[in-house]
Amino acid sequence: MASFPELPALRRLATLGRSWGLLSDFKYEQTRPDIFYGNLALDTSSLVAALSEDISGAGLNDLKVLDVGGGPGYFAEAFETLGATYFSVEPDVGEMSAAGIDVHGSVRGSGLDLPFLPDSFDVVYSSNVAEHVSAPWELGEEMLRVTRSGGLAILSYTIWLGPFGGHETGLWEHYVGGEFARDRYTKKHGHPPKNVFGESLFNVSCREGLEWGASVGNAELVAAFPRYHPYWVWWMVKVPVLREFAVSNLVLVFKKH
Repeated sequence: MASFPELPALRRLATLGRSWGLLSDFKYEQTRPDIFYGNLALDTSSLVAALSEDISGAGLNDLKVLDVGGGPGYFAEAFETLGATYFSVEPDVGEMSAAGIDVHGSVRGSGLDLPFLPDSFDVVYSSNVAEHVSAPWELGEEMLRVTRSGGLAILSYTIWLGPFGGHETGLWEHYVGGEFARDRYTKKHGHPPKNVFGESLFNVSCREGLEWGASVGNAELVAAFPRYHPYWVWWMVKVPVLREFAVSNLVLVFKKH
């Protein structure tokens, strides 16, 4: 596996306290999305700014940032506070308006066919979207297409065999099978889960992401690490089998040629 930079700014953020705080917020995802996504937005903007500082030598001030799968708009204020010009694209109009947040740069569209010209953005990122599309690497290719030369593309996704691979269907049920987890949730709650296996939730592995990242021709894979873990366990990404169960969420960072 390739050797990646030390990422000092990001390491300062990647503490055990941060990991525990994000994990504690997970219980609010369905009942209090303002808490869950509000804190996640602050964490995500800080993570992206740290990556920009480590790789490009500067933060997000005056940069055009595209959020692929921006959802109901919790992330806009967090990025604009750091000086970025924020844009988002989201396919579901209901999801865009769910929180009642007006995002002036929000566009309805698919991550698999982004409605932007090539080389349009300084930073393009997607958080927890790739596992919800049937062609995750096509999503990655589209993100790279609209990233300018020298810019960053950051793809973060949930690994199926990690503890949160089944999303709201449970912590162990998806290990039996995606269909089992879906059907058990439906029987228990009287309605299907928000993330339906085979339709809006898919089995995406850590290995597949790393292999795709290494094969990209128009950008360099400059970093790969667990999204929510403290820096001193980032080494798990390098260990086959273990990484599928322990990494939970993989971040792939590219610098466009």
